Amino acid sequence: MPQSGAAAPPSSAAAPPPSPSARFPDAAPTVGRGAPRGGAAQAPSRRPGAPAQTPTETTARLRPIPAAPEAETAAGTDVPAPRAAVPPSGPAAPRTPDPALSWSTPHDPRPLISFGEPEGYDGLARPRPLGGRPRPQAVAAAVCLVLGVGLLTGAVTGSWLAGDSGDDGARSAYTEAGDLWHSVPVDQLFPPTLLGKGAGPGGADRTWTRVAVAPDGDCAGAFDRLLAKALDPVGCSRLLRATYTDATQSYVTTVGLLFTKADAAAMTALADRFEKQGLGRREDLMPLPYAAKDTVAEGFGAPQRASWTVSVLTDAPVVVYAVSGWADGRTVDEPEPAEEAIESGAASAPAQAGLGHDAKGLADRVERALRKNIGTPTEHPS
Repeated sequence: MPQSGAAAPPSSAAAPPPSPSARFPDAAPTVGRGAPRGGAAQAPSRRPGAPAQTPTETTARLRPIPAAPEAETAAGTDVPAPRAAVPPSGPAAPRTPDPALSWSTPHDPRPLISFGEPEGYDGLARPRPLGGRPRPQAVAAAVCLVLGVGLLTGAVTGSWLAGDSGDDGARSAYTEAGDLWHSVPVDQLFPPTLLGKGAGPGGADRTWTRVAVAPDGDCAGAFDRLLAKALDPVGCSRLLRATYTDATQSYVTTVGLLFTKADAAAMTALADRFEKQGLGRREDLMPLPYAAKDTVAEGFGAPQRASWTVSVLTDAPVVVYAVSGWADGRTVDEPEPAEEAIESGAASAPAQAGLGHDAKGLADRVERALRKNIGTPTEHPS
């Protein structure tokens, strides 16, 4: 190792780089600090090629040290020789860094780390379900929804096949009433015996007995021409008729149930027309009686009609009517509607005989029997 203050002899051969202790002196500069204790001041050793210290440098700050020649090396060190630089391509080409030592080099030996897309949102920041499987609650809700839709569809289909929309209880009762003519026994629509407590003139009791039932059929020939024309807007599905007599067999009365083809709106329109125009009181719109052979009503024809009533129902496709007369076949010159014949003080022959009471009382009780079978209350109690 060269002596302190002496310059190292130049070397023509390539030598390894100096050791760390040679690059960075172990002792701090002592310029301006005086001599160490116990001896005279000595000049610190300098690396060959380093600039000489000046008296103005009085701090221990490290000074920049020029790089040592690549060929320089310290004896006895095991520091490997640096990698040879790539020779420049031209006489003035600058030095370029080794790509292997760059952070941006594609040959970076460090492993690449990428962050995955967070769950819960897609690329457009729209929420998405977490995980690969839906929650059990969502599955149960979906199953219940499918079952509910299936049950509802089945109920609607069943109602449609049955001819009922199923969305209105009144509509169901209306449709049921239109089918009673073939689903209810005749004895329930026209009971063999009907009691009319207080239904006679002056509040007297009446008892009517059924003497004949007409075969069910259409309305052909069952009404006079004008009455048939008035009933034509609602159509005729089926006509049922029965004839009764009083306890003395002096009077006979035919009661009829006309089952129409109309809906509730058409029946309401017909009822309003009968009410506003007074069609139920017109003599030329009287119903025809049913005269059964071998009964007390055998001679009961059109000339024997004395009193009548017609009622158009609005909650069922049915027209209820009744017409009464004498059982001995006498003719009547001036028939009177039942609504007028039952009034107090009525002096006509039908009113005095109580034929208006018979027509009105029997029509009301047959209507009650009809409503009893469809579960609706009566409209005209008496």
